Amino acid sequence: MSDPAGRARRPTGRPGARRSGDARSGGRRSSGTGGRGRTQDRSSERPARDRSRDRSGGREPEGRERFDIRQVRPRHDDPELPDDVEPKHLDRVARGQLRTLSKENADTVARHLAMAARLIETDPTLAHRHALAAARRAGRIAVVRETLAITAYTMGDFALALRELRTYRRISGRDDQLPMMVDSERGLGRPGRALELGRSVPRASLPAEVRVELAIAMSGARLDLGQAEAALTELQIPELDPDRAHPYSPALFDAYATVLEELGRHEEAGRWLQRSELAAGALAGDEDEDIVLIDTASEEEDPQGTEHHG
Repeated sequence: MSDPAGRARRPTGRPGARRSGDARSGGRRSSGTGGRGRTQDRSSERPARDRSRDRSGGREPEGRERFDIRQVRPRHDDPELPDDVEPKHLDRVARGQLRTLSKENADTVARHLAMAARLIETDPTLAHRHALAAARRAGRIAVVRETLAITAYTMGDFALALRELRTYRRISGRDDQLPMMVDSERGLGRPGRALELGRSVPRASLPAEVRVELAIAMSGARLDLGQAEAALTELQIPELDPDRAHPYSPALFDAYATVLEELGRHEEAGRWLQRSELAAGALAGDEDEDIVLIDTASEEEDPQGTEHHG
């Protein structure tokens, strides 16, 4: 997802995009209509094999920078930077991370990152090329490795995404991309590892939005293992509030409905889908605010039985 301030963000909707053609994962929705569009079918994608391992007996191969950024093409073959994209189009926090670079290099990196954010939804392949160009110039900068991870994830290269997310986490010390790491493990066909990774960080230490995305990714991993009841429990977190709409609510309600469908509880699933649509409509234009919903679904349901701490 591209940020209005010009920084690449996690793809629109919830983790699990790799299996959006699979009803068991509940697909990622396109962002063209504010995240409420048609489900994108990426079920035919195959995760790319991780070729990052050094087979040279521990030596760094020639032409490879630290942190394993391979010089895959000379700089003169970098994607073109349009005249209308400027360093200021990258958000201020991200630009602040580039201060250790020379001004000329920092400006070029900022422009490539801004282009990656601009193109991530419309041309992810070109966005990825811009992220690679930035990484070749600034491979030790957290936001650069984060952007490369996001573009790789969007393209379905989960091995690269996971490797870059690990590097981003090591450089930044942050866990805000943990949900994407969990989902990348799923993309590589390793739901067990995904669950183990998701349990490695206390939920209380994460912001609400990240907790929700993590719960959805963990639920998807449970479904991968055929554990539908456990998948539902993963989603029964305090943020699953049917009476209030937060920016993360539509994706969480959708995920809950998906698991209910899997369990054959179709009527309940339909009500949660209605809540999702209601929340999305209420939040349109006000995504930074919490909105109280008029719940049109049954008032007898209480999904908040027990919080699951995994």
